[in-house]
Parts: sequence; C-alpha cells; structure tokens
Amino acid sequence: MILENIRIDQGSRPLLSLNTRIAPGEVLTLMGPSGVGKSTLLAYLAGFLAPAFSGQGRVLLNDRDLSRLPAETRQLGLLFQDPLLFPHLSVGGNLAFGMPRNVSRKKALKGERKATRQVRGEAIEAALEEIGLAGFADRDPTTLSGGQRARVALMRVLLSRPCAMLLDEPFSKLDASLRHEMRSLVFTRVQRLGLPTLMVTHDEADAKAAGGPVIELGAQY
Repeated sequence: MILENIRIDQGSRPLLSLNTRIAPGEVLTLMGPSGVGKSTLLAYLAGFLAPAFSGQGRVLLNDRDLSRLPAETRQLGLLFQDPLLFPHLSVGGNLAFGMPRNVSRKKALKGERKATRQVRGEAIEAALEEIGLAGFADRDPTTLSGGQRARVALMRVLLSRPCAMLLDEPFSKLDASLRHEMRSLVFTRVQRLGLPTLMVTHDEADAKAAGGPVIELGAQY
C-alpha cells in the first residue's frame, strides 16, 4: 500500500503530511501525542473523514487509487479500541455480517441459497475454532469476555477478506495478558495473509510487537 502526498487539514490549519509505503504483511506503526491526526488519517484512508477535516493525496493498493472510491468498496479492514459487535446478532451473525455474498439474491435458486448458507455456516464454525471459540456461534455477544469479544471482532474483519488493515489502538482497552495474546493473534494473521497494515498507538510495546517501521508524529503547528 502506498500513501502518496497525503495531507490532512483541520480548517485552515495543517494537521499532518505523509509519504510512505507499507509492504505486504508489514505493520507500519504511527505514534505521537493526541491531536496530531493519527486517527484522522485512518478515517481519511478508510473514506469517512469528518466534515471538520479535509484531506488530499492518493492511497494506492493493488493498482487501485482508493481515495477515489466509496468507503464500502475500498476493502480495508478496520479494528478499533472497542470490538463494536452488534448486540442484536449472535456471535455467528456478527461473523456472517462481514462475509462477502457470493450468490446474487435475484438470481439465486432456493437450492443455491441453501448451499450458500451451509458454506457460510461451515466457514463461521471453522473461523470460531481457529480463535478458540468453537461452538460459540449461537452465543449472545454480551455474554463474552473482553478477550473473546476482541477475537470475534478480529475474525469478523478477516472474514470480510480485506486487502489491507487499519488498526486504531486495538489493544489499549485489554489487560496485560489479553494484550499480549491479541497482539500475537493479530500480527500473526496479518503476516500470514500478507496484508499491509497501518497501526495507530500510544504504546511502544505495540510497536515493538509489530516488528515493523515506526513513524513518530509531533505537534508541528
């Protein structure tokens, strides 16, 4: 992923500028004090920059300029501080929400829909087993522990088949033992899937665990 001549302004005030590239499977860590635009940069990359800010510059990924595309077509996986699971859906329903739909509703026959549901159900069960939550598909997300919710949130992102990942302080609300576990889980999968990843954090231990380059932002204006 290439970030080319990125510039974020807040009104007339320049907030940050950035030129960099992130290799497949690499985690680039962005650090700096609050207010320098770290999370705002992620919002610009993802396509939902708040009206109070303006952004310019190209976001290139797999020969596509994402900055020209609507947010829902950018194929970026976002992981936040909070798991943000849907309380009205089961654990399995949360995982199914982000999965691509391979069969058109208009063209699908009943048998095709049944087969697709079966395939999706099998994929969900396999995903839950991979994160140590086999048999949790029908569970209410509110009954899960913090670490379990974090794992479900991660797998929901991965099941959406992103081409790159954006991490906004994803470990900051976990206790020490869970933080270590989730770092390992996230970074292992990012590397295995070859996903270029941009992580925003205040924690130097996050950056060290990621093992990639670090960019320090400071209040320059």
